[in-house]
Amino acid sequence: MEFATQREDDAGIAGWSLSGLETRFRFFRRLWPGAAPGSSYLDVGCGAGTYTRWLTDQGLQVVGLDYSQPTLKKARQRMSPGIPLCAGDATRLPFADASFDGALCFGVLQAVSDSAPIVRELARVLKPGGDLWIDALNGGGLAARFEKARLRLKGKGMHLRYELHGHLTRMLSSSGFGEPTLHWLPIAPSRVHWLQPLVESRLARLAFAGFAPAGALLSHSFAFHARRLASPRY
Repeated sequence: MEFATQREDDAGIAGWSLSGLETRFRFFRRLWPGAAPGSSYLDVGCGAGTYTRWLTDQGLQVVGLDYSQPTLKKARQRMSPGIPLCAGDATRLPFADASFDGALCFGVLQAVSDSAPIVRELARVLKPGGDLWIDALNGGGLAARFEKARLRLKGKGMHLRYELHGHLTRMLSSSGFGEPTLHWLPIAPSRVHWLQPLVESRLARLAFAGFAPAGALLSHSFAFHARRLASPRY
């Protein structure tokens, strides 16, 4: 919430560096397969509305949800009045069962103590066959190990939560999602952001896709694209 009161750019409001948000957003646009015009989507943890606005421009009916009122106020300033925004808790979504054709949940799991309640809620509000896009910080990567070591030397604990992709895979499955597709997201540190085109090159993407340990070790984050089964188990 403090980010929204202190910053005015989309990245800062969401707590990202500019290069970090730009990379994540570019990554999603490259992977996005499209959806039927008029499909209903929920953007959980919408922040300043970066993804909400873009999905709306693709012809979708999007609802943006965030727990922070100051964040939603700044999101409203950036979008047309016709886009609904809602303050709410991702672990208790204020929507009926099977309300949406799809959902995004980006930059949320790192800020909560447990992913399971959010994953179950996303399964609940999605229609059978509904699409879910969800990301997390990669707990098995070099970036996470370096950050833990750095903070340990300073006598501090982690302020963000990292996730193991296998753990989130099992969580998605037990909540009623079909076999999710894993996408690794390598992000160069902001101080060497000029390296980002290299890690996003076609050759690098092929290497990450063809050699799973490389993606697992070198990627700062990962995302899953999963589909809600007809009978979710939540």
